[in-house]
Amino acid sequence: MTAAIAPSETAAPEATASEAGPAADPAPAVDAARLVAEDARAFGAYARTGGWAFGLRVARSVRPGGQGAGETPKISAKEFAELAGCSADRVMRYYKAWDKAADDGMVPHFEALAPGMDVELPDADVWLTYYTSRSSALTPRGNAITEAAEAEGIRPTKALEVAENPTALRAAILADPGTAEAARKALMDRLGEDPALRTELVRDIVRADDLKKAVAAEAKAGDRVGYVRQIVEKGQVKTPAGQLIEAPAELREEAERHLSLIDELDDGEESGEWAREAYDTVRDLVAQTVQSDPELRVQERRAKFYSSLQKATKVFEELTFDDIQNAEDIQDIYEDDMVRRLEDLQQAIGACISALQAATAPREPGAS
Repeated sequence: MTAAIAPSETAAPEATASEAGPAADPAPAVDAARLVAEDARAFGAYARTGGWAFGLRVARSVRPGGQGAGETPKISAKEFAELAGCSADRVMRYYKAWDKAADDGMVPHFEALAPGMDVELPDADVWLTYYTSRSSALTPRGNAITEAAEAEGIRPTKALEVAENPTALRAAILADPGTAEAARKALMDRLGEDPALRTELVRDIVRADDLKKAVAAEAKAGDRVGYVRQIVEKGQVKTPAGQLIEAPAELREEAERHLSLIDELDDGEESGEWAREAYDTVRDLVAQTVQSDPELRVQERRAKFYSSLQKATKVFEELTFDDIQNAEDIQDIYEDDMVRRLEDLQQAIGACISALQAATAPREPGAS
């Protein structure tokens, strides 16, 4: 396929010259002045109309679809391309651009034009709204890229060129931080609507130890910032034992101060150290709040005990021989240390039960 290049202002004189045919013998000065003036006028016309000038040539000379050769003096796109010395694909791109513009009322339809007819043409800048120099734009994939480019306010031809040259895109990303950042943001925008890409990206991260560690570090920093942000936004905070309590004014002010520092960081700045400092400061203040309130301190100890009891219960429930069929199987895994450790646990549990029972037993009159 012949690569098509959109006409540019610098290409206009060459295009005009090519249409005039082979270079003629040097002309007298008066003829030279006339030729220069004609070139200047042609250049001016092209500067004002851009690709419309060539689109008009196609529109007034190429047969529209549905018309037979005997119905019009116009010729087919293939014949026009042979006379022009270019590909039929390139001719059809001009043809389709004119057709779209005609549907929008910008220019006359093909049927209203005859060979050699001149019409008033739109401004040059408008041409790029209808014309694409790439045949890939005519595919469903090209249409999607074109729509995305228009939504971003850029020329579709630029986006199509990038899409057709992934190696060039890779080189730009590797060499230029700005391009890499733009690519990162574009990928993040796409992940929400492309589950397959999201899955592949996650797999790539998991396979790379450095990236996996970086993700874990960022997740930890995010959790810490979220802890501080909840205090500011909801006025509540979790204690070390997991209680959700109302945050005192002093604690909220300190959390808000640290959060404002984090929010003011530039996109490229690391937030991990700032998040750690904010989290540690807030946790210290939470611990001080708990210790300074006798009732809250008792609730915290109770919550901590229940939390430990729940974890221990879950572990103890797994200490069974449900998967053992007989005594011989138990004998195979038996070690003296197992019994010793279980006996230690039994004594610890017994001590806890005795302490709780003693605390709830009724006291005799006069006992101190």
